[in-house]
Amino acid sequence: MGIHHPNIFVNAGREIRYRLEYLAAAMMLSLVDRLPLESAYRHTIRLADIAYRLSAFRRRTARQNILLAGITTDPHEADRIARESFRHFGMVIMEFLKAPQLINEDNWAQWLSVEGPAETRELLARPSTGVILATGHFGSWQTAGQLLSYIKPVVGISRKMDNPYTEALISRRKPFHRFQVTPKHDADRGRFLATLQNGNILAYMIDQHAGRRGITGDFFGHPASCHTAHAMLHLTTGAPIVFAYCLRTGPMRFKACLSAPIVHPPTGNKDADIRAIVRQLNQLLEDAIRQTPTQYLWGHRRWRKPPPPLPVKPA
Repeated sequence: MGIHHPNIFVNAGREIRYRLEYLAAAMMLSLVDRLPLESAYRHTIRLADIAYRLSAFRRRTARQNILLAGITTDPHEADRIARESFRHFGMVIMEFLKAPQLINEDNWAQWLSVEGPAETRELLARPSTGVILATGHFGSWQTAGQLLSYIKPVVGISRKMDNPYTEALISRRKPFHRFQVTPKHDADRGRFLATLQNGNILAYMIDQHAGRRGITGDFFGHPASCHTAHAMLHLTTGAPIVFAYCLRTGPMRFKACLSAPIVHPPTGNKDADIRAIVRQLNQLLEDAIRQTPTQYLWGHRRWRKPPPPLPVKPA
């Protein structure tokens, strides 16, 4: 009798999931290019609902994360929020792909409203001052980078998608205006410094799992591995940090919410300084998510340790 290694089945399941996700993304891309905006939204929601039913792993992860974060204690409500989160993520992708057809240098301000202190607005308008922008997988983060690039050039540092097929598909799209995305493993510290020295925005996703290279920080009351590069760059360069997120307020309508500039003078205790910055940014992100939980990407594995027992899932 042959012995079947369990990894064979795990890899096969992952490959099937990747190809299904790629197929959904390719269908969405085709629809986005051909359909008017209203129809694109309608079909995106349908595809997102199909993905929710088919992606058992992501669906389960989203439900568990919502309950673990304490957004709700009701499994049925967690299911509703998770489903809306899937729809939101579909629209994030659709809007990112559709934006170049609709938005240009003359009309971009019609699509985006900006809320934030005067000092932050002045900072963004200052061409010689680089800004570290800290955000998360919340709201319409991709389109926000596109729109903010009309104010200041934006270089977004992000992790590649787990699905290599979908990553390649999205990467083939042309960059938008002065917005560029650099996978963090392909970038280098010299480029980060140059981005800030040139007076541009360096945008970081602060809610990605950092593995062994990160520090343990608190996120919704539970330990999570947090990246530190943005905090270290701030301490090294003095470039101010602005926490920001971009909510969808209607069809292709967005509101960018900006914090006051965050400046943390070095105290001589580098580790304590980094942890203080990470803690402050995590808290700001938590506060924003609690207000609009359906616009957060709950399906990604923010916590990697086994979660505590959860309530029974809805039928």
